[in-house]
Amino acid sequence: MKRAAKRIAALFLLTASVAICQCVMCFRTAAAQQVERQRVLNNGIYIMLAPPFFILAGFLWLAKSRNQPDGRQAAEEDSDAF
Repeated sequence: MKRAAKRIAALFLLTASVAICQCVMCFRTAAAQQVERQRVLNNGIYIMLAPPFFILAGFLWLAKSRNQPDGRQAAEEDSDAF
């Protein structure tokens, strides 16, 4: 569990540098604004990036939990073998 959390944190930190990049339209809009409005626009971009990360993390967790057998099922299968 800790390894997965560390991997997710590392992935998030690596993608945070990519999040600084903006599309051309956002870049030009930000360039035409004052400094405070540029910060607000960048914060909005970060906020819009958060839900896809959480959705992806949910799908990964769901896939992992479905691939691992339940502890009780594994114990029952072992007892049937004897």
